[in-house]
Amino acid sequence: MRRRRALIAIIVGCVLCTAAGAGAALLLKSPAQAAAETAAPPADVLTAPVEHRVLSQTVVTRGKVTASQHVDISAGTSAGKDVARSVVTKVKVSAGQKLAAGRVLVEISGRPLFALPGALPAYRDLSPGMSGEDVTQLQQALTSIGHGVGGDRAGTFGAGTGRAVSAFYKSIGYTPPTTTAAASKPGEPPAGRTKPGEGGATSLPSTLVVPLSEVVYVKAFPAHVDDVRVKVGDDAGASLLSLSAGTLMVDGSATPQEKGLIRPGQSVRIFSELNGRQVMGKVVSVAKAPAKPKDAQAQQPSENYLVKVAPDQPLSPDLNGEDVQLTVVAASSGTKVLAVPSSAISAGADGLTTVTVRDGQTERRVPVTTGMSGDGFVQITAQNDARLTRGEQVVVGVESAGGRQP
Repeated sequence: MRRRRALIAIIVGCVLCTAAGAGAALLLKSPAQAAAETAAPPADVLTAPVEHRVLSQTVVTRGKVTASQHVDISAGTSAGKDVARSVVTKVKVSAGQKLAAGRVLVEISGRPLFALPGALPAYRDLSPGMSGEDVTQLQQALTSIGHGVGGDRAGTFGAGTGRAVSAFYKSIGYTPPTTTAAASKPGEPPAGRTKPGEGGATSLPSTLVVPLSEVVYVKAFPAHVDDVRVKVGDDAGASLLSLSAGTLMVDGSATPQEKGLIRPGQSVRIFSELNGRQVMGKVVSVAKAPAKPKDAQAQQPSENYLVKVAPDQPLSPDLNGEDVQLTVVAASSGTKVLAVPSSAISAGADGLTTVTVRDGQTERRVPVTTGMSGDGFVQITAQNDARLTRGEQVVVGVESAGGRQP
């Protein structure tokens, strides 16, 4: 039994020694073998095709859609004879709201302030018998919202205009305002007062009036409420709310470096991330001086220049106030030209500007003349009777273990 146990121990020891030797052979490597296994892979030449394309220089910036007219609305003197204090009694709109013509904005001391279409600011109260461009504007505004002025001549406040005014006030839920007439001549009883001996109550006639304090004109509808600065109970002061109206345009910005590339008349792509749509437009103007910072506490003055962009077709009213992307085409080749990536261009010790064409493992240098550049490509023309065609592969760099090399 002792001999058998000794033999088994010897066999087990031999197996273990054999296994240890095999493991050591796997782990132990010669310096040459270790260097071969850790060496970087062979460099790979990177190429790109010669393209036939239109080149353009572009400037990408941001802009904000804004209306051509901004109106800050303040409270005027109330026409009501019983009003002792101008106070906001109702606020009927909110910031961001879209407005139709004839909409009441706020109520001041029980009287409405509404918006009508027109370019001429209101500057006086209007009443029957008056005439002028502001009367014409009132007549056109009333007609546009469904209250015709009958046979009244344009620019003359007649009976038809008076009926239209009364109908409009009734439609928005308010009594048409009136004013009391005074005697026309000294010593005579005012018009409408009973003569002595005729009996009856003494009275003065009331005349329909459209007060300056109750109407604001904006250029186009729908308009939009930019900001509401009052609430019910506030004194009706100089700044109630603000509206924007008119044609939508885009206010962009450009850095001093970009400003030199942007000129009026250049094409602009207006892209909205809000709805995924794009519209082409034109640069209208580029500011000559940097825009002033809106924040009065700003430490550094703004170095951006205002760029006005007009769309080629009307923008959706929903975009008013939205931030959009602007891509300005600063220059273009106009037609397709041979072009290669800018990294394919190299200058040799012989002073030649060249590209390296690779066909399989064969390479040849082709001297070229460069033209305009844009979007990462450079226009090229082969020199000295050399040939360069679309689709040929040019070397743009070398990919190695350490990263891409030009």
